[in-house]
Amino acid sequence: MLSVLHINTADNLGGAARSAYKIHSGVRALGARSRMLVRTRVTSDPDVDLLNGARWRWRMLDGVGRGVVDRLGAQYLFYPSSFALLDHPWVHDCQVVQLYNIHGGYFTHRVLPELSRRRAVVWRLSDMWPFTGHCAYSMDCERWKSGCGRCPLLAEYPALPWDTTARLYRIKQRLYDSSRLAIVTTNSWMEDQVRQSPLLGRFPTHRIPNGVDVSVFRPADKREARRALGLDDERPIVLFAAHIARPGTRKGGEHVAPALERAAAEGARFRLLVLGEGAEAWPEARGFPTSRLGFTADNARLALAYSAADLLLWPAVAENFPNGIVEAMACGTPAVAFDTGGVRDAVRHLETGYLAASRDSGDLAQGVRRLLEDSAGRQRLSEACRRVAVEEYADERQARRHHDLYAALAAERR
Repeated sequence: MLSVLHINTADNLGGAARSAYKIHSGVRALGARSRMLVRTRVTSDPDVDLLNGARWRWRMLDGVGRGVVDRLGAQYLFYPSSFALLDHPWVHDCQVVQLYNIHGGYFTHRVLPELSRRRAVVWRLSDMWPFTGHCAYSMDCERWKSGCGRCPLLAEYPALPWDTTARLYRIKQRLYDSSRLAIVTTNSWMEDQVRQSPLLGRFPTHRIPNGVDVSVFRPADKREARRALGLDDERPIVLFAAHIARPGTRKGGEHVAPALERAAAEGARFRLLVLGEGAEAWPEARGFPTSRLGFTADNARLALAYSAADLLLWPAVAENFPNGIVEAMACGTPAVAFDTGGVRDAVRHLETGYLAASRDSGDLAQGVRRLLEDSAGRQRLSEACRRVAVEEYADERQARRHHDLYAALAAERR
């Protein structure tokens, strides 16, 4: 039997974790033995356990290590429990280890050479951190192509107290030179970044898009969806959804008001619906009413919100391949989004949504107005969204492609 172990910050909390849990569940449904080790556990799945279990000694040593590396700017280089992981029974029992987001302050990449010597290792990239000196998204900086140093983004997540990026980059290079990895990207943009990377470009790369449960995320009657959410207004609804719904994050919340105020001033009539942590504090804006739903991890409620909306506003300024856009598409809701990262793989301009020039609130406003004013065109986009979601992004397709990759790597190792 094929046996796989997944390692991530959490099992089903946040976009990257939800993706990891779907892959774990999907390959298990295909007959593989699939387990997860995580820093934070939120499900009761018996095949999920804490990375350190109840081992207080490792938690204490990791805490000491975290304090030291934070002060020295030695990002994630000292977590002793990562080496203890090598003796975990689930590691002994698996053929393939799949890594996701390992830069959450719980795991060190220094274990990669030994881990990849013992087991086939797949690394599914949630962001750019694996091949930069420290940042998760490099924005317009391309120093990751030449060794980093003199970093203009020290305050960006995950932040550094001072510039150790050139040293951290060289350490990654030495570790990867001694490792054997298979890289998975979710979109063509990240695949291109990896191929340009001096750190990861030599490893085999496989593109496997995020999956969506098209039986849960499916079109519902708009009136019924709105009634279930307490939204009785007849106006069209523009949905802004983010895990953390506030301005100043890479999800681009600061572009929402300028874009929508401009669209309203030019005659568009709509209601803004804000979904996510912090939505309760979302301020009122000029020209349109606002409703707030707050954060939910309930997929059925998320699907209702997507179905209640006429379009999804996605103003992220740095992005990998967002679950939210694909989930909305499965519900038949097109997105108006900035053309950044892997967004264009899903939001195909005037086919499944509207792609606006990155950071251009005026273009974002034009997209909102255009889609709201053309109900027939919006219906055509809605039908295309559902079709693309079912044909290209269904969970079963994602799980099968991962399962096939694991099986090939396991056979190669044998």
